[in-house]
Amino acid sequence: VWAYDFVFDRCTDGQPIKCLTIVDEGSRECLAIDVAGSIRSRRVIEVLAGLVAARGAPRHMRSDNGPEFVAYAVQDWLREEKIETAYIEPGKPWQNGMNESFNGRLRDECLNAEWFANRAEAQVLIEEFRSRYNEHRPHSSLGYRTPNEVRSAWIAEAGQKQIKSEATPGLSL
Repeated sequence: VWAYDFVFDRCTDGQPIKCLTIVDEGSRECLAIDVAGSIRSRRVIEVLAGLVAARGAPRHMRSDNGPEFVAYAVQDWLREEKIETAYIEPGKPWQNGMNESFNGRLRDECLNAEWFANRAEAQVLIEEFRSRYNEHRPHSSLGYRTPNEVRSAWIAEAGQKQIKSEATPGLSL
């Protein structure tokens, strides 16, 4: 399950910042933070399509019922990719707890800690935060491993299963 949501802020020059955050609920990895002034459904699809091309499609996408997520274009694209939706109930952000938790960390550890002169600077500093979060920040819920360590372990385990499957004809995993 991937979860996605938005976080808003403002640069010191007054420019609005809208961040599309996408988190893998299993590994807690932040897959992307798209930073712009405005992000509509077409941009949501572009970001998701890039992630799906690079990583393969998740089984489900969890989100609130915001207009960018329930737009016909997004729903059509998800259907084409065979990705099921897992919309949360209105007014119940805890039903998207992984993404809400990540967004809280992004707010506390980056957005509230930095003064962005402009959107370009915000993009750079927010991407640095995403990298630290995935590569250097251990999570207690992951046995004090980083999201990247968990993902690497999953990939290694999947490779071992594939090797065993190929070595044992008739065995299906």
